[in-house]
Amino acid sequence: MPADLAVIGLGHLGLPLAQAATAAGVQTVGYDTDPRAYAELAAGHPPVEGSLTASDVRRMLSGGFRPTTDPAELGRVRTAVICAPTPLGADRTLDLTAVGDAARALAARLRPHTTVLLESAVQPGTTESYVLPLLEEGSGLRAGRDFHLACSPSRLDPGNRTHVYANTPKVIGGLTPACTESAAAFYGRLTDKVVRARGPREAEMTKVLETNFRHVNIALVNEMAVLCHDLGVDLWDVIRCAETKPFGFQPFRPGPGVGGHGAPVDPGYLPYNSRTPGHPLRMVSLAQEINDRMPQYVIQRCATLLNEHGKSVRGARVLLLGVTYKPDLADQEASPAQEIATRLMDMGAQIGYHDPHVLDWRVRELPVPRADSLHEAASSADLTVLLQHHRTYDLQGLAVKAQLLLDTRGATPAGAAHRL
Repeated sequence: MPADLAVIGLGHLGLPLAQAATAAGVQTVGYDTDPRAYAELAAGHPPVEGSLTASDVRRMLSGGFRPTTDPAELGRVRTAVICAPTPLGADRTLDLTAVGDAARALAARLRPHTTVLLESAVQPGTTESYVLPLLEEGSGLRAGRDFHLACSPSRLDPGNRTHVYANTPKVIGGLTPACTESAAAFYGRLTDKVVRARGPREAEMTKVLETNFRHVNIALVNEMAVLCHDLGVDLWDVIRCAETKPFGFQPFRPGPGVGGHGAPVDPGYLPYNSRTPGHPLRMVSLAQEINDRMPQYVIQRCATLLNEHGKSVRGARVLLLGVTYKPDLADQEASPAQEIATRLMDMGAQIGYHDPHVLDWRVRELPVPRADSLHEAASSADLTVLLQHHRTYDLQGLAVKAQLLLDTRGATPAGAAHRL
């Protein structure tokens, strides 16, 4: 059965889009080459943690959403959106392999007058220099003449109940004005507001600016956390006071590291042609360096606290609370908990964990013991470390039970625990 929309890539980007489209009455098919993703969705289960709930998926299916692994479905839609993942590689460049695969699969079946949209996080220039040639070569059609092409980077904030798909403005940059308007007409069915960028590069760079803004400001408060600890200043109280300023300040809070799917992008690492050399963003590079060393700072604080209480890290029982990258979600993408646990294990600590959203957790492919009773585990552990503040945690009660508690999120009552 023909659909209005094909969402290519059923992960953290594609599933929420498919959910919003289905809820808006758009006949939607979801394409993914991973048979496991198809099987999970067909059975009513989300294929990736932290994206949607099982009840969300069941509502989508009952609303007409159809997952598929058949690429022929891509040739029967008016709009196709590429939502393929772009993980950060070892060389700190975005891996566009999945985006390329999605573009090739679509190109082989692309029909005239189709609107093609790119939501994946990509480096500026990708829509025109990478996706466009793949679509044109594979289809024999001309972008901007035979089909519409635009970039509209995702702005998802998983778990945010205030800013959802419908009330988050959508930035759109089309190859031509007609491409922009075609994309705006589609997204206008899903969101309250669309924002027209001058072109694809401006839309792509908007995502870069938004992501780098987050990382740079987190790096600033992470440095402030270290400084304030050395000076004996309560940073959390400083932030509380500073955020009362009605202009010129936006509160960010420190933590044990920066997780999530939005990696900071430094143009100095991007593949440019000879006419457009890369110019490194020194502030972004420095911010990444600061944020990358926060797990080691947490380890340092753990060792110091244990030493002050007459214990060594070697042989110490350490309980880690919250191993996801964001509160109240199961998503572990780039969570600092993995690195912190690995470093503590290398130092000889006995690691356990508790997380209401993660029933099985592995470090170096080895299972980590999960605490059944949180308060009992905290009372028997030499050190308890709060890495993520899930709302189910009774931190006041935990502070009483724990022998030693390090709070890396500033969530415990003042004076109840050692804060980052």
